[in-house]
Order: sequence, then structure tokens, then C-alpha cells
Amino acid sequence: MKSKDKENLRNHSAAELQAELTQTKEKMFRLKFKHSVAPAKNPLEVRNLRRHVARLETWIQQKATPAAEPPRARSNANPKAAPKS
Repeated sequence: MKSKDKENLRNHSAAELQAELTQTKEKMFRLKFKHSVAPAKNPLEVRNLRRHVARLETWIQQKATPAAEPPRARSNANPKAAPKS
């Protein structure tokens, strides 16, 4: 998925993301079923769809909890060590 498409999808409402998630899961189900009967033309498409589903679920979860702070980067400094004077 291209970065412009990701940004465009990310800006959708939670309801639109949920609809996209439903469609993607249905598509993945059909593709897996076809692949179990006969080899798919592009077996990597299953992986791409699985990742797309995870991406959509993450964005839906982020929209549900907008007040949560992003995790901060950890510092390598030792907090117990006092500066020497």
C-alpha cells in the first residue's frame, strides 16, 4: 500500500474504516479459500491483506481512544546516578 493511500485511509472516520475492514476481511477469506483449492496467482496478497487488516484495526483503535499519549522514547541515562560536583 502506498503512503498516500495510507494517509488518505487514516483520515477516514471510524465508521468508514470499519466498513473497509469488513470488506478487506471478506476479500481475505475468499482469497484464502481459493488458495486452499488451487494455488493463487499471487500468494503474497494474503500477507498484504493480513497486514492491511492489522493497520485498519490499529487506526480504528486509535480513533476510539484519542486521549492516549504516544509512548515516550526511553533515555539511556541512569536516573540513580547523581551528577558529581
